[in-house]
Amino acid sequence: MDARILGMPLCDYFSAADDQAAVAVLQTPGGPGQADLDVVFLKNIDPVVAIAQLEAIMTGCSYEEASGRPRSGQLLSDPEEGGAFVVSLTDTLTAALASASQDDLVRFAEPWSKTDELRQIGISVEFAAGVLEALAGLAQRARTSGQQLYCWWAL
Repeated sequence: MDARILGMPLCDYFSAADDQAAVAVLQTPGGPGQADLDVVFLKNIDPVVAIAQLEAIMTGCSYEEASGRPRSGQLLSDPEEGGAFVVSLTDTLTAALASASQDDLVRFAEPWSKTDELRQIGISVEFAAGVLEALAGLAQRARTSGQQLYCWWAL
């Protein structure tokens, strides 16, 4: 399977019990969607810069603070071992997504869609709001089941 669709990296956001379980998805061809995990399938929403920007917007901190938090875009696997790799998302972002109201998500979508990374790939406010709604649902389900959030990134 070609990891690039229309030239965009796949960024499948998913929940797993721990880092070891998250990295185990690399053994499943096709990633977390084929591993029977709770997944939000996205393209080109990178888990390092774009997600740290989202966290900064949602929590009212600076990008530097968000990107410096434990687990922020932390590489958990070697990208040289097969083209796909797994990175972690922060517990702070998971909590912010899980507790956000629908109105909050709509409000956060506008500034997030105006960041350079999302603007350059043509993400509209409406699309950003849909992404936030999907990620918030994933975060809510993860918190309920005591799991953490990750991204399977295939370039």
